Amino acid sequence: MKNIDYSLYLVTNSDNKTNTQFLKIIEESINGGVSLVQLREKTCSTLDFYNLARDVKKITTKYGIPLIINDRIDIALSVDADGVHIGQDDMPMTIAREILGDKIIGVSASNLDEALKAEEDGADYLGVGAIYTTNTKNDAKSVSIDELKIISKTVNIPVVAIGGINHNNANELINTQIDGISVVSAIMNSKNPLESAKRLKIF
Repeated sequence: MKNIDYSLYLVTNSDNKTNTQFLKIIEESINGGVSLVQLREKTCSTLDFYNLARDVKKITTKYGIPLIINDRIDIALSVDADGVHIGQDDMPMTIAREILGDKIIGVSASNLDEALKAEEDGADYLGVGAIYTTNTKNDAKSVSIDELKIISKTVNIPVVAIGGINHNNANELINTQIDGISVVSAIMNSKNPLESAKRLKIF
């Protein structure tokens, strides 16, 4: 099993940000305790995604933390990212593994069956949610904290809680046996990403 720190997992959102602002947020958040970065760009062109991924990879390499690319295996390979994160409607986990070899592959899960299937297929970690209501992903299915506990106790791979997690509710997840929390807006929209990351470093 890969020795990865999933404690504070940043998923990016570049909306309404200049490239300079975006990269500054990422670097500040890493200094505040972010342990892993997922670059998630659903609307930009392939060229813009590639250029952004290349710039982010320079930062994550500088600090020695993994860069995960959401969905786009081609982008991940082109910048030698550390892995990808795929959803239930993306490329099958087994095919992704054939292409990516021993790179990190995370899979989204919203129930125990999806979690067990992802583990069986060889996922390195699970992103389980949405735990709370989120504006970042409108089609996310709801997962209760009780379901999160069951999943984290049942599978043998790391579990990261995702969906609407912020400073006000993160502490509710401390006793769920998960390996970390994934945040978007709580850091990406913060006026002080470094301090926000420090406050969210609860695992």
